[in-house]
Amino acid sequence: MMKEIPPEESLIEYPCDFPIKVMGVNHPELAQMLVELVLQHDPGFDAATVEMRPSKAGNYIGLTFTVRAISREQLDNIYRTLHGHELVKVVL
Repeated sequence: MMKEIPPEESLIEYPCDFPIKVMGVNHPELAQMLVELVLQHDPGFDAATVEMRPSKAGNYIGLTFTVRAISREQLDNIYRTLHGHELVKVVL
């Protein structure tokens, strides 16, 4: 379990728009699969805002999800959920 950070010690002021970068295997349905995961934690997330960049060789795709962060717990849950997907390699 992660140590709770008091609001006065956090570098993030909630609520805020927070970008989460994901690198995953280039699969035609990856973006939609990950959008569904993000929506579990941020129901107001707009899928149309996802930024996508293929790797030079086209084997991977970089995606940026800008979520409306309301707490550290929510962000941690989004990171864990995305990182747990079998096609995801890195979450930043």
